[in-house]
Amino acid sequence: MVHAYASDLFRFAYWKCRDRALAEDLVQETYARAWAAWRDLRDEKAAKHWLFTILHREHARLYERKRVEIDERELEHLMLAAEVEAQRSVELREAMWTLPPAYREPLVLQVLGGFACGEIAQMLNLSEAAVLQRISRARRALKKQLELELVQSERRS
Repeated sequence: MVHAYASDLFRFAYWKCRDRALAEDLVQETYARAWAAWRDLRDEKAAKHWLFTILHREHARLYERKRVEIDERELEHLMLAAEVEAQRSVELREAMWTLPPAYREPLVLQVLGGFACGEIAQMLNLSEAAVLQRISRARRALKKQLELELVQSERRS
């Protein structure tokens, strides 16, 4: 199971925290908690969903009591790095981070995790209709954001 899902879990963890070391720690903690609760898993076919749910909750635990302080220098560095790279994949990633977390997370679970709307709904404790609505709104917001960036870059040229 570790080999089967480790890369998917790491990719999801990295998208959540944008820090390689923290993502690796989250995956390790996910497997540690899964190992401790292995007897609770009733259906091995649901293992992927179960692991992603554990990872989602582990990530949330990191920020339960922590206040995030914004470092202006770090923000400037990130903005400069995004401007230097002109690849479409970078633009898409940055546009995704402009989405509210409530829209971003279901979209990432669908696109990167390969989960169906029903599975995402269970993981995030939402209805399927709410998941479909959030994914639809996230896609529309991304499209609008990327179109706006394209118009702005054309004006600069």
